[in-house]
Amino acid sequence: MNKIRKGDEVIVLAGRDKGKRGVVLSRKDDSYLLVEGVNVVKKHVKPNPMKGEVGGIVDKVMPIHQSNVAIYNASTGKGDRVGVKVDLSAEKGERRVRVFRSSGEAIKVA
Repeated sequence: MNKIRKGDEVIVLAGRDKGKRGVVLSRKDDSYLLVEGVNVVKKHVKPNPMKGEVGGIVDKVMPIHQSNVAIYNASTGKGDRVGVKVDLSAEKGERRVRVFRSSGEAIKVA
């Protein structure tokens, strides 16, 4: 079970973007994330007249390792670790639910 998923709001713990918050856009491979507004680099792009693309310098979001981010807990205003609890009250049997480790409350899916 991936503890950080697409759509989660995360806060950066390490690197040049430390302290920034953003939403996870997607997962790359198994341990890298694309986070909106984090790890943005300038990319020089060649023009491609066959596709009608104009060249120049564009901003591109690069992947960041999941160990450098933590899920954002809005109630505390800080990053938090993720735990997993088994919910036995579900109608379809038991279900695993992601929770904040500090408070034990369930993480709301966006």
